[in-house]
Formats: sequence, structure tokens, C-alpha cells
Amino acid sequence: MFNTLFFHIAAKIVLSDPEKEIIKTFFTARKFKRKQFLLQEGETCKQLSFIAKGLIKSYNVDDKGEDHINLFGWEGWWVSDFHSFLSATPAQLNIEAIEDTDVLQITLPNYEAMLVKVPVMERYFRILYQNSIVTKERRLMSSITHTAEEKYQHLLQHHPEIIKRIPQTLIASYLGLAPETISRIKRNKTP
Repeated sequence: MFNTLFFHIAAKIVLSDPEKEIIKTFFTARKFKRKQFLLQEGETCKQLSFIAKGLIKSYNVDDKGEDHINLFGWEGWWVSDFHSFLSATPAQLNIEAIEDTDVLQITLPNYEAMLVKVPVMERYFRILYQNSIVTKERRLMSSITHTAEEKYQHLLQHHPEIIKRIPQTLIASYLGLAPETISRIKRNKTP
């Protein structure tokens, strides 16, 4: 699992072998079965999770009992209810495995201690947070300005390998569309 983590980190910063060994001491490896929760709404999020293998969804449930997916995460992604993680307040999100998933988890005290012992990790996480903000801004603008077809095509173009792993109903929820709309889009694109 750490090979995946260090491969992902190497795309953004350089770590020495001793730094890698220090980082390993702060994480716990866990495995989740398909449909198992990493976090449920109302719990306090105590870990930041790095996905080494598998696929998750992060979502909330509205008053009508409908799921609204805000994120899919796969190999190389970090996932958490960040507000709950940082503030020790009840989570507003559910985080659930779509596939059997292996993660490396770090608690907030270990996260802070790691940043002190391996200061270059602050730069790594700053880059991640900046990228996350940009992604969320683009997703918000897309939800306001793009048609259903454009949203689906964008997802297909940017994540073709992942879209094959995600059921159509979940893709529809993520895009804010009805599953029938996805079916219609796929039907209309077929030659």
C-alpha cells in the first residue's frame, strides 16, 4: 500500500528514504469490503484516508432519503469529511466502499506530528488542497452552466477508466441527473 502512496507523493514532491520510513509510522492500513462504511453521517471523522486500492463514494442523504454523491475516490485519492476531521464535529458525509478497498489512514494528531517531522509534506498537502479547490470550483461552474450531455461527456473524457467501474445510478447521482437521463445520453451517442 505504501508503494501507491509514495508513487502519488512523488508526482508532487521529493522524499528521501528516511522520510518515507518516518511517514510509514504515522499510518494504519485498513481494508473495507464493498458497501462497508469508512464513515457514517453523525460520527466524528477521526481519519484522513488514502486509497491504495479500490473505489469509494462520499455522499449525503437528503430529507427524502435520496443520496447525493459529492465525490468518487479511487487509487491515489484522499478522502475524508474534512470539516469533521479538522474540527472534531459530527460528519455530514457518508463515505462508503463501492468496491473492496484498501486504505492507509492517519489521525489528526498523527497528521500534525508527521508535518512537523517531515516538513516537505506540508507542501505536498498544500498542492493537494489547491487542486481540490480548483476541482470543486470547476464542478460547481459545470453544474450551473453545462447541459446533462456536457457533464456526462466531461466525466467520460477525463475519467474513462473509472466510469467503467461505477454503476450508472451512482454516476447519475454524482452529476445531479436522473438515471434515465444517462441512459438517454448513452443511447443518443451510440452509432
